[in-house]
Amino acid sequence: MSNFIAEACISLRPEYGVSVEGDVITWSDNANDIPTQNEIDVEAQRLSNVADSNAYQLARKEAYPSLGDQLDMQYHDSVDGTTTWADAIAKVKTDNPKG
Repeated sequence: MSNFIAEACISLRPEYGVSVEGDVITWSDNANDIPTQNEIDVEAQRLSNVADSNAYQLARKEAYPSLGDQLDMQYHDSVDGTTTWADAIAKVKTDNPKG
């Protein structure tokens, strides 16, 4: 979550300049009404959750065979009486369940 502190500050007060070094947050001289540490922590956690969700969704999407491969599997399943396509899709869904 600490990786998202600077992004949280920018998200909460995009009109102000801010720098973050370690645990020290420095706002621009014209900054007033700066967010509390709790507000920053909550926003940082939200941004971290969004990043985790996006990474998971991308990994799940990339786990599926290409559409061309899926069509080929479906064709061969139809001709050969197999379930290769259904098995491949079921494996992706089992290995990467929706949260």
